[in-house]
Amino acid sequence: MTQAPENLARTVMTDPVHFLAFGFGTGLAPFAPGTFGSLPGVLLFWLTLNYGLYIQLGVAAAIVLAGVWICGESARRIGVHDHGGIVWDEIAGMYLTLLAAPLSVLGWALAFVLFRIMDIVKPWPIRDLDHRIGGGVGIMLDDLAAALYAAILLGLYGWLMT
Repeated sequence: MTQAPENLARTVMTDPVHFLAFGFGTGLAPFAPGTFGSLPGVLLFWLTLNYGLYIQLGVAAAIVLAGVWICGESARRIGVHDHGGIVWDEIAGMYLTLLAAPLSVLGWALAFVLFRIMDIVKPWPIRDLDHRIGGGVGIMLDDLAAALYAAILLGLYGWLMT
């Protein structure tokens, strides 16, 4: 059953599943919740920066695997598949995109912009993934594909700039 915005905010802030799915509350932003929801991914990547690639890959895998259940369960409880406020998928996508980004402010800014563009525009086959696959897998998969597209563009950028 869908909820009124004020009830949803209360539910998100008091239910651990929704709190995580809504990116620690960032998904409650009144506009561009996906953009705000990508910010915890940047923070998490920064916090794991000094742990090395293997630990970061483990963190990425944990975020993705947990996200399948978290996003699916939150959507089921709310009654809306891929509710705009569910942003755990953006956290995962942003984290993965940053794995391919140059380690600089420009590199991270470019990663952020490219990921958001890919997630918003949803070029083929991302849009199809978003519409055809249900549950937590479907919610996560389109953002993982957007992260892959952004990472490819970051790689192309790095290749062109050398």
